[in-house]
Amino acid sequence: MFSYKKIREVSFPIILSLLAQNIIQITDTILMGRVGEVEFGATGLAGIYYIAFFMLAFGFSIGCQILISRRNGEQRYDKIGGIVVHGILFLLMLAVALFALSAYITRELLPMAMKSREVYMAAKEYLDWRTTGFFFSFVNVIFRAFYVGITRTKVLTLNAIVMATVNFAAAYGLIFGHWGLPQMGIAGAGLASVIAEASSVVFFVVYTYWRVDLKKYGFLIRRLQLRIVKQVLNISVFTMVQYCVSLSTWFVFFLAIENHGERDLAVTNVIRTFYMVFFIPMNAFSTTANALVSNTIGAGRKNEVLRLVFKICGLNLAIVLVMALVTAIAPEFWISLITSSKDVSLITDSVWPLYILLATLPICSLGTVLFNSVSGTGNTQIGLLFEIITIAIYAFALWFIVIHLHSSVAMCWTVEAVYWGMLMLLSFGYLKWGNWQKKIV
Repeated sequence: MFSYKKIREVSFPIILSLLAQNIIQITDTILMGRVGEVEFGATGLAGIYYIAFFMLAFGFSIGCQILISRRNGEQRYDKIGGIVVHGILFLLMLAVALFALSAYITRELLPMAMKSREVYMAAKEYLDWRTTGFFFSFVNVIFRAFYVGITRTKVLTLNAIVMATVNFAAAYGLIFGHWGLPQMGIAGAGLASVIAEASSVVFFVVYTYWRVDLKKYGFLIRRLQLRIVKQVLNISVFTMVQYCVSLSTWFVFFLAIENHGERDLAVTNVIRTFYMVFFIPMNAFSTTANALVSNTIGAGRKNEVLRLVFKICGLNLAIVLVMALVTAIAPEFWISLITSSKDVSLITDSVWPLYILLATLPICSLGTVLFNSVSGTGNTQIGLLFEIITIAIYAFALWFIVIHLHSSVAMCWTVEAVYWGMLMLLSFGYLKWGNWQKKIV
């Protein structure tokens, strides 16, 4: 049984790793708040667009992580390297396809869905650079799956430091034209993100070569084996569709807000930034749940899974409640760190939507751990089914509250409680009474 100490040892480096990954979007948002409201809103919208594509790769990496964790629990270490190598090759091919698809959507379809021409042009300028990051971020998620799967997550802390430092320095220089670099504005934010992701790949490759026993983990493969890709896809195709559908729907949410006006989009981008910060520990603990559940099943201790999941839920909820309380005490102060200090009205308009977000966090924290625990059992088909059911209800709530009623931004954010509440109930029911113990991967 994994102790609270072991859960923390696995989770906290992941928190730092996720902080680095999210710091790219957070840095872009904060710096764009100093450039202008149009750029500020466009960065948030373009960021969600990018993540919707990225989640296809992330979903595939979850399948890799489940298999790596299971083999690690079974002590079949020599089967792990093949999963990593084949995973990287598959995602590089996927990156080529998605880069071409994104270019078409950005050029032909996105302008028809957006109300403001100025916001569209700024978003396009950002995405023209940002989407080249597919080739690096897709490789990064496989390395992350490897180190999480073998529960050797301390390396993620070092990677986080490298990535965050490079991103901030490059973004500050390229956006404003400091240190002899060209002043590129929002395009500089996109380019800086790509540079940070490329530095992360270089770090992972060098660290893995020098610090990992390549022979033990089976990295020294002599020929490609398509059956490994097929084995991963049998699990991950469901998580790929699941994450893509989920984030695509959230992108629709942002498009609907954009049609309310540039101010509502700017407010929503402020709340999204807080959402990303709060989700750093939530994603870390949910990733931990996924890996440890799979490791526990692989070790033949299925009877310990539920207690493990409840432990992780408790730790996650405690941290999120503390963060929410600290934020609720002085919301204007925290909002002012994100927005331009000159725009007092944007700070005022963001307070109530932020309170709504804080109220939904307990539901989000439990829902994300429980849902990722379902994936950790290897039954990703049932996870996709839960996602489809939830998205159908969420889409109706989005249409009714955001589009039909044209509600305030604060009311619009209540749809997040609908999404995570439904996933929480479905996942808990499956883990408690479902037949997940017989799933073999």
